[in-house]
Amino acid sequence: MKELAEKFIGKECIIYSFDSHQLEGTIKEVTNGAILVEKDGNLEAINLDFILRIREFPRNKNGKKKSVVLD
Repeated sequence: MKELAEKFIGKECIIYSFDSHQLEGTIKEVTNGAILVEKDGNLEAINLDFILRIREFPRNKNGKKKSVVLD
């Protein structure tokens, strides 16, 4: 998972965890056991063992973030 998460560094993503929690933010750093995510100037560390899915935030044809994301 670490190698895959490193591909999203610097991108705004949606991160899904086992407890059905979603976190949006920009991935700043990936270490052996966690990723560092920035949202609104605040940093949060998330354990890689609890991450199910990482998805780049979808954008429309004009490059703007979509207001509704359906999964």
